[in-house]
Amino acid sequence: MLPRDVISTGPLILRMPAEPDAEAIARMMDDPVTARHLPLVPSPYRIEDARAYLKYAEDKWASGGAEWAVTEDGRYCGAIGVQPPDRWGTAEIGYVVAPWARGRGVAARAARAVSDWLTDQGVHRVELQAEVENVASLRVALRAGFREEGRRRKAKRLRDGRWADLVSFARVAGEPAAAEEPYLPFFDGGELTDGVVRLVPLSVEDAPEYHRMMCDPSVTAYSLTPPASLEEDEQRCRCTGYWWVTGQRIELAIRDAATGAFAGHLQLMQVLPVLGQAMIGYSLMPDFRGRGFMTRAVRLLVDWAFARTALHRVVAGTDVVNTASHAVLERAGFSRESLHRELFPKPDGTRADDVEWVRLRPS
Repeated sequence: MLPRDVISTGPLILRMPAEPDAEAIARMMDDPVTARHLPLVPSPYRIEDARAYLKYAEDKWASGGAEWAVTEDGRYCGAIGVQPPDRWGTAEIGYVVAPWARGRGVAARAARAVSDWLTDQGVHRVELQAEVENVASLRVALRAGFREEGRRRKAKRLRDGRWADLVSFARVAGEPAAAEEPYLPFFDGGELTDGVVRLVPLSVEDAPEYHRMMCDPSVTAYSLTPPASLEEDEQRCRCTGYWWVTGQRIELAIRDAATGAFAGHLQLMQVLPVLGQAMIGYSLMPDFRGRGFMTRAVRLLVDWAFARTALHRVVAGTDVVNTASHAVLERAGFSRESLHRELFPKPDGTRADDVEWVRLRPS
């Protein structure tokens, strides 16, 4: 049984939810963003639903779990709860932040405080799960000192009936729980642009155009794998925020800055922090070729990488006969470094040589 403690961490106070919170709870839970991620709660959410939640919170404490109202300077900011620990001393936490309190680190501070409190109570392991597309919640987990443990495929059904992947995180008693600084920070302002091209995160809305591009024969000629289905490409686009926030890779849509049209795809992948190295890959829609779009896009991304990350080397691999890609890399400041003989498998059973390119951090 967990004790009914009030938790204080700086200006945040975590206390038992009470009747005066009902109106704020109803406003928070009726928010579209909240409703999307909590498919089992009523929608629309009314004051009587908030009062039912207060009864649920009381019952949760009585059953061995915990439920707190998160307040800052006396104002209601959200809720955080804990399921009763199991026989092995493992407990799972969950949280929701009110719209008026988002973007201020409330959830991360509350999650860290509750996790610290739980280990003080003898809980051995604290777990947290976040939808793969809920980048805000993924960032909360990392900032609260949790470590990623894997992805559970199609583990949660959303309000619209679609299945979503869940990313699992945990903190274990006695382990260091420092907040991780992202190896690949997000773009300031959400994009990079030089006025001609824009680089923005690849999203599920881009999936049809991305799929059409990847099925183009001029693209498949240099692809290592056959084209994916549209459904598979949609799932790829849903994972891009997760890959970025966890430092695995960056997946970008290249857009025409003048029209907003989808022009191509650019990625920073195979990120190896121990070497300070990553690889770029790219494809361009046929209608946008011959206009310098890809050269501009590659320059923008690599310049950003050297300015905002610890990367020292950015490399690229190209089929030895792909002269158009060679020209892009040369114009973007890359130089030839090596030749890998018979590296790329071809559909006819032969193998193509790979020309390796590199651009180094300026000294």
